[in-house]
Amino acid sequence: MTYDTVVFDNDGVLVGRTRFDVLHDAAAETFAQFGVTDPDPDHVEDMAVGATPERVDAVCTAYDLDPETFWRTRDRTLSGAQQEEARAGRKTPYDDVETLADLEADIGIVSSNQQETVDFLVEHFDLSDLFDTAYGREETIESLDLRKPNPHYIERALADLDAESALFVGDNESDIKAAENAGIDSAFIRRPHRDSWDLNVWPTWDIDSLDDLHDIVTP
Repeated sequence: MTYDTVVFDNDGVLVGRTRFDVLHDAAAETFAQFGVTDPDPDHVEDMAVGATPERVDAVCTAYDLDPETFWRTRDRTLSGAQQEEARAGRKTPYDDVETLADLEADIGIVSSNQQETVDFLVEHFDLSDLFDTAYGREETIESLDLRKPNPHYIERALADLDAESALFVGDNESDIKAAENAGIDSAFIRRPHRDSWDLNVWPTWDIDSLDDLHDIVTP
């Protein structure tokens, strides 16, 4: 099997993941911007990671906040926090990202993170010449339903790249499911935070490094 296109998840695959405490503090800061200085800790955690449209609506109802306005502010605040982590050198690309320059395929990024965050990281780490397309979420509540395992953004990237035979590389089970939902193959990369992870899904490939892709894409 050969692939003419490879699409990558971003956080935990190309760049290190953002620490949860950073996301948590940014979520708390979002509430503070609306005058909520002592939010329920469970609400802060819900807005830090894994939010759903239904949960955003419920949390905003509890504080009489407009969900759309709150969520746009939340996304921009969390994006700003992640950008600061990158500027401070605490969120950096993995060393093997540079090996993708020699990969004989069109390559792109599909992330469940904000588009603003993805665009910043690509530019900040001088990766724009490496990737042919890059997708993150829009600053809307509706975009939460388009996150992986929904194949929406993967399909948009594949259309951009005019892919005929594609591979998606991720570090989460939702990545593998999204690839399956898009009808393409998948590779699960075992970064240190996934070294001994027991999978409940079945990726096409199980790899330890991005460099392994050279033997997979053009064997």
